[in-house]
Amino acid sequence: MAKITYIEFTGEEHVLDLEIGTSIMQGAVDNSVQGITADCGGACSCATCHVYVEPEWLNKLGDKSEMEEILLEEVCQPQANSRLSCQLKVSADLDGMIVRLPESQF
Repeated sequence: MAKITYIEFTGEEHVLDLEIGTSIMQGAVDNSVQGITADCGGACSCATCHVYVEPEWLNKLGDKSEMEEILLEEVCQPQANSRLSCQLKVSADLDGMIVRLPESQF
């Protein structure tokens, strides 16, 4: 298990213990975190699971795939720390990670 903190745009926090190997997106969906709609169910084809990863965690994540890069070009208010949470798998190295949700996924 790894503890992941989701911070909604409103500031509401959700601290969740997630199984290793699940996606950050699935953890949000399974626990009714508002702000991640995950329209494609994790197929990396919609970008409705966009999150901002706190900068100190970026080096613990794998590189973005070409498809993730393309989709991130279409999100509202992209930032250097933007990622698609469907592409982020929970690992022991991510225990304590914080992700922030954008104001809108559209």
